[in-house]
Amino acid sequence: MKKIKDWNNKFLKKTWHFLWHEDSALSWFANLVLAVILVKFVIIPFLGLILGTSFPVVAVVSSSMDHNPIEDKICGTTVSNYNGSLDSYWNTCGKLYENIGIDKKTFESFPLSDGFEKGNIMVLVGAKPDEIKKGDIIVFRGGNNIPIIHRVVIINEKDGKKTFTTKGDHNEGIIPSFGEVDITEDKIIGKAVLKIPYLGYIKIAFDKIIVSIFGR
Repeated sequence: MKKIKDWNNKFLKKTWHFLWHEDSALSWFANLVLAVILVKFVIIPFLGLILGTSFPVVAVVSSSMDHNPIEDKICGTTVSNYNGSLDSYWNTCGKLYENIGIDKKTFESFPLSDGFEKGNIMVLVGAKPDEIKKGDIIVFRGGNNIPIIHRVVIINEKDGKKTFTTKGDHNEGIIPSFGEVDITEDKIIGKAVLKIPYLGYIKIAFDKIIVSIFGR
C-alpha cells in the first residue's frame, strides 16, 4: 500500500509540474484541452442550470446582425458616408421594418438595438413564448437544425400558441429558407440578454483548429 501511495504522490507531482510549470508546446496543449473540458462540462452546464437553457452562452459566427457594412453593403444596399449610428442604419434599412409595422422609435426601444458583430459572445436565458416580445433577440434551430440568432419582428398567435418570425439586422429581409418564419416553441433555444465583445473569436479559432486536425 505504501508503494502505491508513493507512486500516486509522484504521479500527481509530475502531472502538476507538467501542467503548471513546464513551458512546452505539449503542456500548453494539455492546458487548452483541460480548459475546454472544464468550460464545456462544468461551467456551461452550471450556467445553463442557473439561466434555464442548455445553451447559456453562444459565439456569434456570422455577420447577420452587424450594423456595419460588409463590402460596402448593408440590408442589401450599397452605402457611402455610412457612420454606423442608428440614424445611418435606419436611413438605409428602416423601410424594411416599416413595411412590417415597426417604426424607428419602436426599433430604438428594442434590446441590443445597435446589433452585434461576429466574434461576440451572447449570454442567453431560457424563455417561454409569453416571455418573448417583438424586438427580442432569440436563438432558435433553423434550417438543417442549425442554431441561428436573429431579432423577432413578427409574432403570430393561433389556437393560443405563439409563433415567431425573425430577421437578421444586417440582412435585406426575412429569409424563409433559414427557417425564420413561424418559429415554434420547441425550436427556441433561448433569448439573448447580454453581449460580450471579442471572446467569441476564441471559440471560432478553436473550432477551426479542431476541423483542421480531425475534419468535420
